[in-house]
Amino acid sequence: MILGRFLQLVEIKTKVASMIPFLMGTFYALYRFHAFNEIHFMLMLVSLLSFDMATTAINNYYDYKKAIKTEGYGYETHNPIVKYGMRERTVVGIIAVLLILAVGAGILLVAETGWLIFFIGGLSFCVGILYSFGPIPISRMPLGELFSGLFMGFVILFLSTYIHVPGSELVELAFDHGIAHLNIQILEVLLLFGVSIPAVLAIANIMLANNICDMEDDVENRRYTLPVYIGKRNALRLFRWIYYSAYLDVFVLFYLGMHPILLLLLLGTLIPVNRHVNQFEKLQTKKDTFVLAVKNFVIMNAARIVVYGIAIWMAWL
Repeated sequence: MILGRFLQLVEIKTKVASMIPFLMGTFYALYRFHAFNEIHFMLMLVSLLSFDMATTAINNYYDYKKAIKTEGYGYETHNPIVKYGMRERTVVGIIAVLLILAVGAGILLVAETGWLIFFIGGLSFCVGILYSFGPIPISRMPLGELFSGLFMGFVILFLSTYIHVPGSELVELAFDHGIAHLNIQILEVLLLFGVSIPAVLAIANIMLANNICDMEDDVENRRYTLPVYIGKRNALRLFRWIYYSAYLDVFVLFYLGMHPILLLLLLGTLIPVNRHVNQFEKLQTKKDTFVLAVKNFVIMNAARIVVYGIAIWMAWL
């Protein structure tokens, strides 16, 4: 029971949004650079998962503390702190332990890989905390989709590729007598960004779907998200076209030499994705249709992991 409460506090099911980009970066490193480092993989896994759980717990704790409307829309069941009567001290302790794990594994990873991980990882930590905490959290502004998409979709994928690859092949940061030297393989970074497009946009759409479902309650709780600004009709249009744009990475994969048949498999995922979009346009609720955005994310990006795996296997043969 205690474990179940913890898993609901950190919303373990949502961790797929960070784990899939992490695995995509790992498979991309294997496919593009033929590189894999077991120790770096485990350290980033611990740091990333712990921090992702910590930010979710912080978000639930902050919503619990700042809620204005506390009845009439399932507040008693939506927030695990209220649902299980969790003590504030216990929640704060859990958050502290998760952050210590995340920072500790992150420091070890920096020691293994260099200062670039420190700066990018540190920036990600700051954004993650500011996403849920502070006088005006990012999640309460019309910037949640942008920040969550870029940092969880691209930055995680970039870092999970970088930790396996020699710096000279992607990005290299060196210090010489107090002078920093940053060498960027621009084409490789651009290709990596192109590969991350489905993760970036599908994660942004998870946030957008969440905010569409919560529009009325967000206004009452002073959360002025993107749908509140542009209206539900425009938000639903944006939701659809973001998915269509997410398939632009197929051109990047073709440039990288991915087999055309594998690319057709990726394009085939557009069928269930489009069906889910149609369903969401008819009804937007957390209970019934929000999960469709999560399913689309998994379908689109898990398919890419499978395709990378097949391509790596074909190359090995």
